[in-house]
Amino acid sequence: MFVKHQYATLLDIPSSLSLPKVIFLDAFGTLFGVRGSVGHIYSQIASKYGVNCSPELVNKYFYTAFKNSTPCVFPGVPTSDIPMCEYQWWRDINRQTFTAIGAIEQFADFELFFKELYWYFTTPAVWEIYPDTIAALTNWQRSNVQLGILSNFDSRLHTVLKVLDLDGYFSTVTISTEVSAAKPNAEIFTAALNKYQCLPQSAWHIGDSLEQDYLGADNAGLTAIWLNRR
Repeated sequence: MFVKHQYATLLDIPSSLSLPKVIFLDAFGTLFGVRGSVGHIYSQIASKYGVNCSPELVNKYFYTAFKNSTPCVFPGVPTSDIPMCEYQWWRDINRQTFTAIGAIEQFADFELFFKELYWYFTTPAVWEIYPDTIAALTNWQRSNVQLGILSNFDSRLHTVLKVLDLDGYFSTVTISTEVSAAKPNAEIFTAALNKYQCLPQSAWHIGDSLEQDYLGADNAGLTAIWLNRR
């Protein structure tokens, strides 16, 4: 597969690329990542509830459950009900994860555990901002380019951006659960573009997923940039 724009960091994107009207960026895996691993965080909190499990196994089966899940979108659901739908979506993935490693029966109160875990992911302790993120965002701001988030995250992202002091860089945040479409579906790109009354050819989208970010944006007509940090 030919990839026209592929870079290892945000700062590697060459100045020879003419800056667009707006740059959309993915969030997780593009601007910031998890400290350590999901498996280590899950196992650490599970141990508080008397459940001891291998972080490596938790990590493996979490990503299996995550990849096999349906997209985190809820068409036709009232806006006020979306946060609860998101919560239940993630709870199902967590139950599948701990069931797969044979640990689900060890929880005296799985619901209490999951509630703590779910909201722990809105704290800065979970996340690390990549070293190139702030410099790149600052450079684009100085060039008067508008910046927007375009993510398959859930509504907790608003809080995460705030606690990481990233929210001030972005004029819009477009999340899959809030527009009932997830990348690579073109509808989420259209929803983001409409916020700027911007044509696809006047926008970039940068993200770490080849399928969701690069191919999704390319098919929607945006300049697609694959941030391949690996």
